[in-house]
Amino acid sequence: MKLRFFIIYTLALLTLILPERTKAQSDAQFTQYFEVPSYYNAAATGMTDFIRIRGGSRLQWVGIDNAPQTFLITADMPLKLFNKRFGIGLMMQQESLGLYKNMMLGAQIGYKFKLFKGEFSAGLQIGFVDESFKGSEVYIPDDDDYHESTDDAIPTTDIKGTALDLGVGIYYKHKYFWAGLSCTHITSPTITLNAENGSGGGDATTEKNYEFQIGRTLYFMAGSNIPIKNTLFEVIPSVLVKSDLTFTTAEITGRVRYNKFLTAGIGYRYNDAISAMVSAEFKNFYIGYSYDYPTSAISKASSGSHEIFAGYSLKLDLSDKNKNKHKSIRIM
Repeated sequence: MKLRFFIIYTLALLTLILPERTKAQSDAQFTQYFEVPSYYNAAATGMTDFIRIRGGSRLQWVGIDNAPQTFLITADMPLKLFNKRFGIGLMMQQESLGLYKNMMLGAQIGYKFKLFKGEFSAGLQIGFVDESFKGSEVYIPDDDDYHESTDDAIPTTDIKGTALDLGVGIYYKHKYFWAGLSCTHITSPTITLNAENGSGGGDATTEKNYEFQIGRTLYFMAGSNIPIKNTLFEVIPSVLVKSDLTFTTAEITGRVRYNKFLTAGIGYRYNDAISAMVSAEFKNFYIGYSYDYPTSAISKASSGSHEIFAGYSLKLDLSDKNKNKHKSIRIM
C-alpha cells in the first residue's frame, strides 16, 4: 500500500514546484492512437467524407490506487468553402491522476489540397488547458519517509488554473498510406494555479505561487493498408513516435482486418508495454478494445491497462450536384 501511495503521490507532485516552474507533458496515452489521429494532429481532421465521431476511456495500471483514468472524444468532418476543401473538428480530453486533474478542449481546422495522387493538409488547433489539484484532500501518513505535512511545496488548498493552448500539424493521405507530423502545446503555456475560491489562503505577501508549464510535444504518425491478394484480409501496420526533445518513445502496431468488419492486432510500446487489440465495424458503427501488459517494473503492482473506444461515421455528399438541392414541401 505504501508503494502504491508513493508512486501516485510522487507523479502528481512532480507537476507542481514552488516557486519555480516545471515542464511536463499533459497529452494522454492511447493504444488505439490510429483511431483518433486528430487528437495528435489537427491536420488529420476531415480526411474522409464522413462526420466522424470517436469517444473512449482508458484505465491505466489497474490494481494501483488512484492510477490515471482518461476520457477522450473527437469529432471531425470535411467542409467545402469558396471551392476549397477544409476539415474542421473538436477535441476534448479529461484525465485524473489521484488528486490531480487536467482537461484540454480544442477547436481544429485544416486546409487541404491534392498532391501526388493524394491529399495534403495543414492544420491548426486552438483551445485551452485546465489544470487542478485537490490540495484540501492531501493526506500524508505520520510514518511517511518521503514527505512532510509542513512542506511548502505541497498545496493544502484546492488550486486551479487555465491557459490558452495551440497546436499545429501537417498530414498526407494516399490510397495506400498516410503520415503526419505535428506539435502540440506549441507555445509551451504556463498555467498559474490559484486557490479555487480566489485566494491562496493568505495575504499577497504569503500567498504561494504554483506554476505548471506544459512542454511542447512532437508527434510523428504513419500507417498503411495492405490488401492480401485474392482474400478478404488486409494488413494494417502503423507507428507513433512522441518526443519532447528530452524524452522520446515509440510504439508500433500490426493489425489484420477481415472483410472490413473484424480487426485484431498486437503492439509494442518501447520500454513500457505490449498490447493486444480487437475491433469491429458494422454499418458505420465502431467499437474497439485493447489491453496493455506492462513490461516495466510497474508490472509488480499492476495487472495492466484497459482501453475501449466507440464511434459512428455519417456519410456526407460534398459533390456540386448536391449543392443547394431542396425538395418542395408539397411533394415530401
